[in-house]
Amino acid sequence: MPAAAAPIISLVQKLVLYETRARYFLVGSNHAETKYRVLKIDRTEPKDLVIIDDRHVYTQQEVRELLGRLDLGNRTKMGQKGSSGLFRAVSAFGVVGFVRFLEGYYIVLITKRRKMADIGGHAIYKIEDTNMIYIPNDSVRITHPDEARYLRIFQNVDLSSNFYFSYSYDLSHSLQYNLTVLRMPLEMLKSETTQTRQESFDIFEDEGLITQGRSGVFGICSEPYMKYVWNGELLDIIKNTVHRDWLLYIIHGFCGQSKLLIYGRPVYVTLIARRSSKFAGTRFLKRGANCEGDVANEVETEQILCDASVMSFTAGSYSSYVQVRGSVPLYWSQDISTMMPKPPITLDQADPFAHVAALHFDQMLQRFGSPIIILNLVKEREKRKHERILSEELVAAVTYLNQFLPPEHTIIYIPWDMAKYTKSKLCNVLDRLNVIAESVVKKTGFFVNRPDSYCSILRPDEKWNELGGCVIPTGRLQTGVLRTNCVDCLDRTNTAQFMVGKCALAYQLYSLGLIDKPNLQFDTDAVRLFEELYEDHGDTLSLQYGGSQLVHRVKTYRKIAPWTQHSKDIMQTLSRYYSNAFSDADRQDSINLFLGVFHPTEGKPHLWELPTDFYLHHKNTMRLLATRRSYTYWWTPEVIKYLPLPYDEVICAANLKKLIVKKFHKYEEEIDIHNEFFRPHELSSFDDTFCLAMTSSARDFMPKTVGIDPSPFTVRKPDETGKSVLGNKSNREEAVLQRKTAASAPPPPSEEAASSSSEDDSGTDREDEGSVSQRSTPVKMTDTGDSAKVTENVVQPMKEVYGINLSEGLSEEDLSIYLRFEQLGQSQHRQDKSSQQFCSRCPDGVIKL
Repeated sequence: MPAAAAPIISLVQKLVLYETRARYFLVGSNHAETKYRVLKIDRTEPKDLVIIDDRHVYTQQEVRELLGRLDLGNRTKMGQKGSSGLFRAVSAFGVVGFVRFLEGYYIVLITKRRKMADIGGHAIYKIEDTNMIYIPNDSVRITHPDEARYLRIFQNVDLSSNFYFSYSYDLSHSLQYNLTVLRMPLEMLKSETTQTRQESFDIFEDEGLITQGRSGVFGICSEPYMKYVWNGELLDIIKNTVHRDWLLYIIHGFCGQSKLLIYGRPVYVTLIARRSSKFAGTRFLKRGANCEGDVANEVETEQILCDASVMSFTAGSYSSYVQVRGSVPLYWSQDISTMMPKPPITLDQADPFAHVAALHFDQMLQRFGSPIIILNLVKEREKRKHERILSEELVAAVTYLNQFLPPEHTIIYIPWDMAKYTKSKLCNVLDRLNVIAESVVKKTGFFVNRPDSYCSILRPDEKWNELGGCVIPTGRLQTGVLRTNCVDCLDRTNTAQFMVGKCALAYQLYSLGLIDKPNLQFDTDAVRLFEELYEDHGDTLSLQYGGSQLVHRVKTYRKIAPWTQHSKDIMQTLSRYYSNAFSDADRQDSINLFLGVFHPTEGKPHLWELPTDFYLHHKNTMRLLATRRSYTYWWTPEVIKYLPLPYDEVICAANLKKLIVKKFHKYEEEIDIHNEFFRPHELSSFDDTFCLAMTSSARDFMPKTVGIDPSPFTVRKPDETGKSVLGNKSNREEAVLQRKTAASAPPPPSEEAASSSSEDDSGTDREDEGSVSQRSTPVKMTDTGDSAKVTENVVQPMKEVYGINLSEGLSEEDLSIYLRFEQLGQSQHRQDKSSQQFCSRCPDGVIKL
């Protein structure tokens, strides 16, 4: 049985900053405003940060009396009633951190937030607005001429753009990690309560604890995974001074949630992308890896499925699947000074022993376990050697590292030239990706927090028995991860991750007993909802890293993108090129300053005076290393011992030290997620409820007509959907293209994949194959009854999709009649003479209905 454990909810969710001449008083309370904490910040120090936290939990009456005494004591004259000595400066929802440039410290506060997702009753918020306040008083301020410029560079990182936080859920870790911690054995929690890291709780907190009997519940709080925390440097100065409730860790990336309604049963589909704060930057300025094994543009994407009818980590049903994208882990770069659309790729350092790749994969083994699967989508065949340089070097690195790993834990390398495959006349890109996705998910498995449902025994599926991962009494664990990359990790990578996620989603739904087979088809409400989430996810990451939205999408590779999409792609390409050429350098400076990679220091060169930031990210070039890692035993010994399980999730002494364990009364506010989420004593509007505002499969994708199957797993035609993938256009031409892809037919010759001027994932190479249009052009046909003429663009798809062979005696006129037969529908074709003639001439088994 799982332990009686719950995540600890922060007591600091609402803040008010009060100001006096010599102090700032930051008063934080829980959501119900029943418990308070107070921070005192000194304003008389011009450059040092002096913060006092008494760690006492105040009641509402106590904090009112405290503020009253402060107000009275700070008036200019004793007993004066006309003026106040304590001013209310600003209201906020959290502290981002403290930062100093060349003068005094600033405090950054979250002043607006918006709820973006809910996982088991734990809310995830997006930062909507922040306020940056200078701490020292004007009377002690020492001005510096360059302070304003540093402030402007720092504020160039828009905190209102895709930064997320939660008061109770650890966003830096996966759901599998968070629930594994909560399911620690009860005996271990009891024995470790006195050994795990304590926070020197004062006497006032300990008085209220109930430590005997069954009424006590263990509250658990884990240390965040700092790689995905973006304000770690801003909180570092106060981390050991204040109570953990004041430390609000934020992530950067994407968070989206939609509701899948299955015959009235709500299932939440959540997509969370965590962008790494190590070696972070813009597209061309950050390539490859740094000396510590952190790669550029590394993003961990997690899809979470939860049954929303039960909001509890102990009683609810949850499933998740994690995959990673990141730059090729080598020392490489591209010179953008030439102003070329595709700057040449150069290898900066020789690395015959794959040192940087070893560091990178050692990190992945520790966090995800084995197997590590690499899906490399860069081009393999080029007339001029460009992307192939990376493929050849990566193959050599993986081959070298695999020599020393145990055979059952070797790194799996899957090279696939997606661009070349897209140009093929006889191949379907998504079909091939689906085959790869099936093999990957079978190897890694996925996480689910409940044992296999009984329906998998009643209706067994052969694919389910071949599933990998680790089966435990309480469910399944994902062991290993898929690491996808192309050159930029934008367009091609997003499509590949979508296909793997779609395959994993089918297994997740099957594991929760929601579908009878672990398989999902395109053109269903469920997949359309999931595709929209992934496209928002891809657009967001592409804007953060490349300066524009995606150029090539899932619809592009399905060959159903409307012809108007081509002009949009040109604009996105121009936007990306402009951003890379003119604004990326300023954005890189802002990221370096925000993440603490560069610290302004008096007497040293300023950030804008540095010719390069290479030495900021490769610090081992500035000194000789004291110890050198082994060239053969390149992994951490503790990590290899527990494989295929990830070392970070193993219950051992080293990991237990990272936990904070405390015992609470079961109705304490710090662990009572029911009252925190539902707010039973607070007046609220039903229309403002978050679950009503999120995207729903029933409202946004399901047909509005009566009599249609309400299942979100039913394949629908474009004109049947409430929200068509073709932009609510239901004309015949685009319907033909939609039906073509629904049958997974190979693309016709007229829809040859083409090159675009996109620098990232154009799908082709101009120098290799020339310029052919990538997008599907609308089919032009004239409807003149039985004698309609069908162009070759219609003849070819009809031959391939519906299985009609012209050698069997069917003419183009028959094909046009068949189109009419399709439009009339099953109920009306008997009244149409041309349809009757067509059906009578058609050989048996030719038409696939």
